[in-house]
Amino acid sequence: MRTATLGPEQRAESLAAMAERELDVLVVGGGVVGAGTALDAVTRGLATGLVEARDWASGTSSRSSKLIHGGLRYLEMLDFTLVREALKERGLLLERLAPHLVKPVPFLYPLQHTGWERLYAGSGVALYDAMSMARGHGRGLPLHRHLTRRHALRVAPCLKKDALVGALQYYDAQMDDARYVATLIRTAAAYGAKVANRARVTGFLREGERVVGARVQDVEGGGEYEIHAKQIVNATGVWTDDTQAMVGERGQFHVRASKGIHLVVPKDRVSSTSGLILRTEKSVLFVIPWGRHWIIGTTDTDWDLDKAHPAASSADIDYLLEHVNSVLAVPLTRDDVEGVYAGLRPLLAGESDATSKLSREHTVAHPAPGLVVVAGGKYTTYRVMAKDAVDEAARGLDMRVADCVTEDIPLIGAEGYRALWNARARIAARTGIHVVRVEHLLNRYGSLAEEVLELIAADSSLGEPLKYADDYLRAEIVYAASHEGARHLDDVLTRRTRISIETFDRGTRSAREAAELMAPVLTWDKDQVEREVEHYEKRVEAERESQLQPDDLTADAARLGAPDIVPR
Repeated sequence: MRTATLGPEQRAESLAAMAERELDVLVVGGGVVGAGTALDAVTRGLATGLVEARDWASGTSSRSSKLIHGGLRYLEMLDFTLVREALKERGLLLERLAPHLVKPVPFLYPLQHTGWERLYAGSGVALYDAMSMARGHGRGLPLHRHLTRRHALRVAPCLKKDALVGALQYYDAQMDDARYVATLIRTAAAYGAKVANRARVTGFLREGERVVGARVQDVEGGGEYEIHAKQIVNATGVWTDDTQAMVGERGQFHVRASKGIHLVVPKDRVSSTSGLILRTEKSVLFVIPWGRHWIIGTTDTDWDLDKAHPAASSADIDYLLEHVNSVLAVPLTRDDVEGVYAGLRPLLAGESDATSKLSREHTVAHPAPGLVVVAGGKYTTYRVMAKDAVDEAARGLDMRVADCVTEDIPLIGAEGYRALWNARARIAARTGIHVVRVEHLLNRYGSLAEEVLELIAADSSLGEPLKYADDYLRAEIVYAASHEGARHLDDVLTRRTRISIETFDRGTRSAREAAELMAPVLTWDKDQVEREVEHYEKRVEAERESQLQPDDLTADAARLGAPDIVPR
C-alpha cells in the first residue's frame, strides 16, 4: 500500500532538499490545482517541489460547494466542451482515482411550471446523462428520473406543496474538498515530490529575463531558502496577479475574485432524502447533504478586499436564507445555522462586469522564460488544468518529458478501499470499534484508515470520540499532525476535520482537547497550547462578528480583527 507521512520531520527535510539541488519543476500554491500539478509533474519523472504560504487548501480549495460535477447550468450556456470535460473527470474520480473520497449524491430539481419546463429541463438533464455515458465514465451514477409532485414530496417532505408541480431527480458527486487536497499532496509526496506548507514565496530569482527559482521563507522556523528550478508553475488561484507582480510580469490575463458563501445546518432542519437544486434570479442554489448536516449555497459577488479571509456579511446570510425559505414548508432561521464559510472563485476576467458571467474555463500561459501560470477553471477539472500546466512547463525543459499519466494514478487510500469496505464488519470486530466508525474512517482515509487504527491499537484512548465533536475520533486529530501536515490547531479544526462548521460552538469547546492531542507530535509546550487555543477562539469570535455586519466592507474589517499566524 503506497503511503506518505507529512509530519514535522518530513517538512523540514523537504525544504532542505528543495534548496540543495535544482528542481525540474517548482509549483507555487497548495490548492487543488497546485497539488494536482505537483502530482502530474512527479509522475512524469520530473524532480518536483511544492510550496504553500499557509496551510494546504487554506484558500479556495477548502471553501467550495464540495461538489464534483459536470456543471449542469453550463449546458444552458451552451458550454458543451466544459461540461463534457468535467463529466469525464467526475467519472474518473468516482470509479478509478478516488472512490474513497468522491461519492454519488442525488439532487431534486423542483419544477414550477407545467408542460414546457419539464420538457426543457428534462431535455437538459437527459443530455447531461447522455454526455456522461458517451465518455464511458457514467456507469457509477444512476440515470435521472421524472417525478410527480406527490412522489417529489415523498422524497423531500420539506418542500412547500405549492412550490412545485413536479420534479426531476439526477445525480452528481461530492467530496470533502480540503481532505481531497491533503490526499492529493500526500500522493505526490509518495511518488517523490518534496512538499512544504507554511513556506511563503517572497520573490523570484532571475538570470536576465529568465526566472530560475524562488526565495522561500519558512513561516514556522523563520529561515529563508533559495530554491532553484528549471520551470516554476504559478498556481496561486486568486493570488495569481499578486504572484505575477513579483516578477513584474502580469501576463496576458487578469484573475478576479468572486465570493461565494455557504451555510451549514443540522440534518433534521430539512426533511429530505435528496439534495435540492433551486434556480435564483442570478444563478442556482444548492442544498447539499453533508453527513449529519446540510450545506446551503452559494452566492456570487465581486470581492476586492482581503483574499486570505473573505468574510460573509449579514446580507449574504439573509440572501441564502430568503431564497431557500421560498421553497421550504418550515423556514430556516439564523438560530438553525451551525456554520458559515466564505470562499473566493478565481475567475478569468471577461468583458462582462458580472462575476457570474466570467469564464470558468482555465488558461495556461508562459509570461516569462522559466515561469508558467495556470488560472481559472473549476475544482472538478483540476487534473486537466495540471496536465496543461506541466505540458507548458515541459516545453521549457531541455529534456524529453513523458506524457501525463495521472488518468491512471489512483490517490493514496484508493488501493484496496473497496475490499476493506466489504470487510468493514470484520475490521470492527477485530478492532473493537463500532462498524459505523469504521465506515467513517474508510470514507475519509480509504485504505489508509489502517494507519489511524494502528494509532488506536497503540493507545486505546485515541479510539474515543473527541469531546463536543463526537463525529471524529481523537486518533484523527493526532493523525492530522503526524501524517497530514497540520501545523496548527486551525488546520485541524477547519480543514483536516470540519468541526469549525459542523458544531454550533464552531469548535471552541473542542479546541483545548485537540491542541493537547497535537502537542506531543509538534513538540508544543504549555504556552504554545495556550496560544493555539487563544488564536482559534479569537478567529471564531472575529468570524461571528463579521457575520453580523451589514456589508462586505464592515464584515472584512471585523474579520481582520483576529491575527493570522500563531506566534511561536
